[in-house]
Parts: sequence; C-alpha cells; structure tokens
Amino acid sequence: MFLPWEPARLHREIHLEKTKWLVKGVVRGIGNYGNAFGIPVLGGEVFFDECYNTNPLVNAMSVGIVKQGENISAIACGDGNPVFIVGSSTGKDGIHGAAFASKDLTKSSGDDLPAVQVGDPFMEKLLLEASLEVGKSGALIGMQDMGAAGITCSTSEMSAKGNSGMDVWLDKVPTRQEGMKDWEILLSESQERMLVVVKKGREEEIKRIFEKWDLNCVQIGIVTTPEEGKEGMLRYFYQGELAGEIPAKSLVLGGGAPVYTREFKEPAAFKESKKFSIESVDEPQDLKSVAKYLLGRPNIASKKWVIEQYDSMVGTVNMTTNRPSDAGIVNIKGTDKAIAVTVDCNSRYVNADPEAGCAIAVAEAARNIVCSGGEPSAITNCLNFGNPYNPEVYWQFVGAIKGMSKACLKFKTPVTGGNVSFYNQSNVSGSDVPVFPTPTIGMIGIIEDKNRIMTMDFKQKGDLIFLVGPVKNDINSSEYLASFHKIRVSPAPLFNLEEEFTIQQTIKALIKKQLINAAHDCSDGGLFVTLAEMAIPSSLGFDITSPKGLSKERIISNESFGKEGQVRMDAFLFGESQSRIVVAVSPEKEEEFLEFISPLTDAPVSFLGHVTKGEFRIDSESFGFVEEMENIFDNALENYLK
Repeated sequence: MFLPWEPARLHREIHLEKTKWLVKGVVRGIGNYGNAFGIPVLGGEVFFDECYNTNPLVNAMSVGIVKQGENISAIACGDGNPVFIVGSSTGKDGIHGAAFASKDLTKSSGDDLPAVQVGDPFMEKLLLEASLEVGKSGALIGMQDMGAAGITCSTSEMSAKGNSGMDVWLDKVPTRQEGMKDWEILLSESQERMLVVVKKGREEEIKRIFEKWDLNCVQIGIVTTPEEGKEGMLRYFYQGELAGEIPAKSLVLGGGAPVYTREFKEPAAFKESKKFSIESVDEPQDLKSVAKYLLGRPNIASKKWVIEQYDSMVGTVNMTTNRPSDAGIVNIKGTDKAIAVTVDCNSRYVNADPEAGCAIAVAEAARNIVCSGGEPSAITNCLNFGNPYNPEVYWQFVGAIKGMSKACLKFKTPVTGGNVSFYNQSNVSGSDVPVFPTPTIGMIGIIEDKNRIMTMDFKQKGDLIFLVGPVKNDINSSEYLASFHKIRVSPAPLFNLEEEFTIQQTIKALIKKQLINAAHDCSDGGLFVTLAEMAIPSSLGFDITSPKGLSKERIISNESFGKEGQVRMDAFLFGESQSRIVVAVSPEKEEEFLEFISPLTDAPVSFLGHVTKGEFRIDSESFGFVEEMENIFDNALENYLK
C-alpha cells in the first residue's frame, strides 16, 4: 500500500524571474505526477536563498506500508532462475543521469539535458498495481526498481545480495528508440521499470499479470551461481557477443567498490561566525512592523499556493487536511493507529554549524511528530552538499553525519535509507560556490490511538497559553537576523540535545494525559510566528506577556524567563533557539496541568497568556488583528510569484 509523500524543498532567491519559473514548474511537475499517480501530498517545505540560484534542490519522500511477511526482497538467487525487465520501454532519456548529478554545473550543462529522465505517472500507476499483484503470486524471488545507472544498478545490487551472478542479453531489452547501443541500454535511467527475478517454471504466471496491465514483461537474462570460493559474475551480452563482464560485488558498496578517505578542514567562516554577538545588532523600535514583515517572508508565509495545487485527499487517508498539525497524519484503515510524516531541515543552521544544524534537523522532525501525538520511529534522508573534493565542503559533510548520528541515537530513530547528492554548486565570477549543506530529514512516527491526534490550532477564546521550553537571548541564524538585518554569518541557534529530549518527553506525557488541546513547536520565525500559525486557522487571537512585562507569579518553572534585561524583545519574539513548544490548555484543565507540570524542574514552563477573540496583543499593545495577519500570511507567496 502506498501512502502520501512530502515534497521537501526548492531553494532559490524568489525575486528572480528564473526562480519564479522554476517554482511554478516544480509545483506543476509534482502535482501532475502525484495527482495522476493517485497518492495524496501531505505537506513539505519551501525555502529560498541566493546560494541555490544556479543549483536549486528538489527532494521528495514517499512513504508506504506493507504487512509483515509480504515484503519483497531486492535479491537474485537460484541458478537458472529467469530475469525479466517489466514496465516501460528503455529510451535514451536518463543516460548518464547519475554522472550528470555528480559534477558541477557549468555553462554547457544544458547540453546534458537528455540525462534528465522523462516520467509517465499513468505508466507508474500501472506498474505499481502489477507489482503488488505479482508480489502476492508467490512466484517471485526478488524485485528492484532501476536506480542510478539503470540495469547496471539493479543487476549488480540484486546479484550481490544473493551471492550470485547474472547473464543478461541487452538486445532483448524493449527499447523505444531505434539503434540504441549496448552501453546506452545498460546505463539508461528511463523511469517506470523494474527488474524481476522469477522462480523457474512460473514464468507464464508473471507474464499473464503484466499482460493484463498492458506492460512489457520480457526475459532478458538468467541468474548464475558461481563456483565455490568464487564471486558471482555479471555478464552482459549484445547480439551474441560478450559486451561486458565484472564481479557483481565490485559495483556494490561493502563489496569490492572503492571507499574513499577525503581530506577535510574547518572553514575560516566557521570560526568567524563564533564572534557574532547579539549586542552588535540594534533592536528595532517598531517590532510590530518586523512581525508583519516576517509573516510575509516566503520562507515563513503559508505555502497555501503550493498545497492547493496538490491532491491531498485521494485515498481518503489524510487526517490533517482540515485539522492542521505539525506533521502530516495518515489513517491506517481498519486499525486504531495512524502514521505521522514530516520533512525538516533548516539549511541556514547547518551552514552555520553542520553538526549542531543536522542534529537540529532530526530534533525538529521528532518534535513535529511528538507535537502531533506520535512516537518518532525512523528516518530517511537526502544529503545535499557541494563538491566533496573541496576540504571545507567535506568538513560540512562529516559534521552533518556526526550530528545526525547523535540525534538519531537519542531519539531511537534508525536511518532506514537515503541518498547523497554531491556537486551541488556552480561557478560564480570564477569561484565555485556550494549550496548551503542541506541534509533533509524525512521522519515517520506511529500514533497508537488516532483519536488522540494533537493539532496546532487554538480551539477557543479563554484557553491558557503556555511555553514549554527555555527562553533564551538568542537570534542566531534566524530568519529575522538573515532577512531583516541582512546578517548571514552567525552561529547556529542555541541547542541542547538532552534538553530537547526532555521537552519532547514532557509533551508526550501532556498529550497522553489529555491536558492540552493544541501544540506547536517554535521554529522558523520564532515565537510570534508560532502563535500566529496557531491563531489563524481558527480566526482567533492571543494576549501574551513578554519577560519584559512579566510578573513573577506567572513563571511556572522557568527561572530565566522573567529576569529583567536577560532576554531582548526581538529575541523573545523572533529568535529561533530550539526546544520550545507552545501549548494551549482549557481553563477546566488548568489545575491538573499545573499539578503535573510544576514539579518538572528540568522542563522549563512559562505562562504566556490567553487565547482571545481575534486580536494579537503583546504586553497590552496591539500588533494587529487576525484578519490582517491571515491576509499577509496566506497571500505572500502567491504575490511574490505573480
């Protein structure tokens, strides 16, 4: 069963006409393919920065579920078992696709456009249904899609896993272009194709299934078993002659494939960023204008313009279309459970400090799962970096892996897979400029009782607003610092992994005990944006008190919150220090909430204020009304693109 997917991000400066064209094209491409393919889109991220102007990134995660015992292995074994290629015909599109992705972009890169594959969502849907049917037939040994390098990839990986080899006849591969050469057939990355290994004697069953779905199903080889003590060999034949021969394991990491040890060194900019001090930044006099400015920033504003072009309800499994939550929620029909899905990565943080920034990406993903009522389960990733031969880029890569490892161990979220995309950079004025290191984290979590999903929207006037987590005098690497003050060099936001874990455990307990009715983490844009995002869906408002105007009796268990002069107003409202979650509590639950939360000295908690009818008020000053804020927030991205 296939479940929804999340397009992760497209990066460029939004004011450029090329960026607008790319954004519209990417959104249309994901919409056209996903909508036609028949899987709902749950959500995602969009991020803009000048470092992506030449080399934008588009990552996507698709999630599916399978019943225990019904999984299909990507393996080839059993001497003489037939090997089939199924699905679309093979074309010249996608040849050298992996190679194209493994070099810097230049002025001549446009000549390599045939390396980009041509997708057909309707063919993919047919292949999906046929593959599921074949999987239930009992006739399969193994099946794998064609990844980078096409037939080369699937034949080598499947053979290596089965300690076997293959004889493959390339001239039997169905092609859609005449005169294709043997190496072109071998390396093509045309989409909608699978390599299938079938139990000998059951070939006709498989053929009938694919014939029913009007798909190619052609035997192109057989599995071979090596002599004892020898490696399985891949032998590729073309028109009766041996075109290539290589041990399967030589092409597979962990086998005989080369493992490189690269030089890396800390960039000078990293040490320079540590010199940043919040005292060097003048605090704006008009914080109301800053708040509205941030709500309208393309990195913060609603992605409604994007979302509405995607089918979010096909299959009727999306449980968050009308109930906004920090993660997308997928109904597992026939059970009490649901799956929470999220993708996260603030690449500005990773650029400032790769180890801390990547740990934050994992932590934020877990935070989104937890705020939705789920238990973080596992991650996959797409690690986007510049040229690994650049020692400073490779230093970023090493740091990001360390940060991911630490965070995943803490949250007990194994890395089930992923990919690495290097060479994401371009030549600007004679210098190679890499993109921000962007290790996009895709995480899933399990919601044991789908009747206890937690949403982020305020529910009613009069509810109490609390902040769970520390309040710090920190504006490091925030959207506020980068876009409003134009300061691009600063450390990553303050982050402590142990503190983060404790905060998340506290939120889990609050949800389990049903003591809160809304939860939303503080991330891009800081506390003000968090409160606005909680208020807008229900057309409500808030009235809160800052540390500046706070009376001591409002501090529950957060000693730093009310100390005079310790936290600036811009840091309080717009800073992006981590491990902070805003929760709402109904008045009738207040006493029980306080009884539970007050003893938790390792989880700072502060009373901020109340949910109101529709005005945004801070320290008794009006910052505006929800209608105005909603108009800015909902329409900013569309206005930029128009």
